[in-house]
Amino acid sequence: MTEEELYRPDIHFTPPKAWMNDPNGMVYHKGVYHLFYQHNPDSSVWGPMHWGHATSIDLIEWQHEPIALFPDSLGTIFSGSAVVDSNNTAGFAKPGETALVAVFTQHNTDGEKAGRTDFQTQSLAYSIDDGKTWIKYDQNPVIKNPGIKDFRDPKVIWYAPKQKWIMSLAAQNKILFYSSKDLKNWIAESSFGEDLGAHGGVWECPDLFSMQYEGKTIWALIVNLNPGAPNKGSGTQYFLGEFDGKSFKSFTDQTLWLDYGPDNYAGVTWSNTGDQKILIGWMSNWMYANQVPTTLWRSAMTIPRELKLMKLGEEWRLTSLPVSSLHASGKNRFQKNEVNAIEKVKISGSTVISFEASAAKDFSITCMNDEQEKIVIGYDHKKQVFFIDRSASGLTIFHPEFAGIHIAPRLSNHPSIKVKLVLDKTSVELFADDGLSVMTSIFFPKKSYQECWVDPQNGQIKGLLLVQMGK
Repeated sequence: MTEEELYRPDIHFTPPKAWMNDPNGMVYHKGVYHLFYQHNPDSSVWGPMHWGHATSIDLIEWQHEPIALFPDSLGTIFSGSAVVDSNNTAGFAKPGETALVAVFTQHNTDGEKAGRTDFQTQSLAYSIDDGKTWIKYDQNPVIKNPGIKDFRDPKVIWYAPKQKWIMSLAAQNKILFYSSKDLKNWIAESSFGEDLGAHGGVWECPDLFSMQYEGKTIWALIVNLNPGAPNKGSGTQYFLGEFDGKSFKSFTDQTLWLDYGPDNYAGVTWSNTGDQKILIGWMSNWMYANQVPTTLWRSAMTIPRELKLMKLGEEWRLTSLPVSSLHASGKNRFQKNEVNAIEKVKISGSTVISFEASAAKDFSITCMNDEQEKIVIGYDHKKQVFFIDRSASGLTIFHPEFAGIHIAPRLSNHPSIKVKLVLDKTSVELFADDGLSVMTSIFFPKKSYQECWVDPQNGQIKGLLLVQMGK
C-alpha cells in the first residue's frame, strides 16, 4: 500500500495533492456547500498561498474544483470568508444575477521581508457564476493596514438589525470589528479581547455569529490561537455574549475551548445556512504540520460539526457534534445493549463508535493493528478528564511533541456520559456529553487499525454501537 493510500482518510476532506491548511470562504449557495482552503499547489509544505476549492451537497462527499484565487501584485491569498450578496450591496451583479463575494487577506511577502508592518491588507473578489470563477475587485485593497504586523483573516456576516455588513478581523492579540454598507467601504467600530481569553500566541481566524436558544439571541465569537492551546500549539477558543452591531461583550472572563485536542485549528462556520451553524477545522497543529509523514498531499479537515448552545446552570456553552449526514453513509453495524467485560470488534476503515457509560467509573476504547500500534481513548473518573493516548499510535518521531497523552476536562455533572467517536485511518474525534467536551487527534500507523475493544473497567457500557462508514 502506498503512503497516499495508507494515510488518506475515508470520510475527511483532503486536497488532491500538495499542501492545505485553514478552511476559507465557506458559503452555502443553491444547495451546494463551498469549501475554500489555504493551498500551496506546488509543494507539500506551507508556501505561497492560494485558495483551493471543493464543493459538496452533503458535507461528506467532496468534489475537487479548480483553484479559485491566485496570488497577484498585492500578495498571496491568506484566509478569509465569503458571503451571498443577496441585495447586491456591492453592485457586482447585473439584473437577474446573484454575486458571491469573497473577503480575504493579501500577504505581501516582499513587504514582510523588508521589515514593514503593513504587509497584510484586506481585498475582495466576486463570482457571478455560483462560485465557479472569481474576479478580483479592481480597487483592492478595501482595508489598508494601519501598521499592525498580524492583521488578517476577515470573517464577514450580514447584521440585519442595522442593514450592514460586519467584519471580524484578527489583529495580534485582539479582534477588530468593522462595518460596511457595500462590502467596499469599511468603518472601524470597536475591538475586543485584549484582556480576555487565552493569549499564549497570536489570535487568528475569528468568527462572529448569532444563535437562538428558547427565543433568546446569544452571540458567539470564535477565536483561534497559535500557540497557547490546552494541549500545546494551535487551538480554538470561543466567547459567548452580546453584540449590538458595534461592540461585542462577553458574558464571562473564563477561557472556553471548542476543542481540547491537539488537532483542530482555524475552525470557522459556513455562511448562509440560516439558524444552523456548521463548523469545520483544519485537522493539524502548527507545531508539526509541516513534518507529518505524508508527501504527495498534506493535511485533512475535521468532520463538519453542527454547533449548538447548552446551558449549564446559569452559564452558556457551545457544543459540537458531527453533522447528521455522516450517519447516512453508514454500512456494517455491530450493536450490543450492555457490555460488562472487554468487547472486541473487527473494524475496517472509518468507523463511528457510540455508547453510554457511568461517570463514576473509568472506561477506555483501544484500536490496534497487528504491528501493535494503537490509539487509546478513555475517561479517568477520579481526575474527571477524557484522554487520547497516541504515544504508541504509529509513527511519532517526526516531532518531539507529537507522541503523548492529551486530556480534556469533563464539563457536565450528569451521572452518565454519552460518547461518540469518529475514527478514520489517521484521526479520531471524541464527542462527549452531547458535544460539550470535544477532542481531535491525528496519528500515523504503519497499517490501518484492524480491531477495537471497549473496556468498561468494572463499570458498564450501554448501547454500544459501531458503524462502519465511508469506503
